[in-house]
Amino acid sequence: NSKLRHVEKDVLIPQIMRERAKELCSDKVQAFTKCCQETGLLMVVKCRQENTALKDCLVGYYSDPLFYEECKTEYLKQREEYRATGIKKKRQTLTSNV
Repeated sequence: NSKLRHVEKDVLIPQIMRERAKELCSDKVQAFTKCCQETGLLMVVKCRQENTALKDCLVGYYSDPLFYEECKTEYLKQREEYRATGIKKKRQTLTSNV
């Protein structure tokens, strides 16, 4: 059964999308984090370029229908495994400072 509940469509799949997009944009996440650490209170002004690059990268993934379908497929696979085993699988994520 691949029907999705409201919470799955609007919360759980977007959560997977955010996690995966952060991994795929990790170079931009790291550049923004590094800039913020180096500039302190002036980060709003000094890190504008890094922030824009990071937002553009993330929004590019969030608005990609193929990426949504990939994440939906991943979610459905996890849901199927959970229903079969009763064991919730933790996603492996890249370690980052965010």
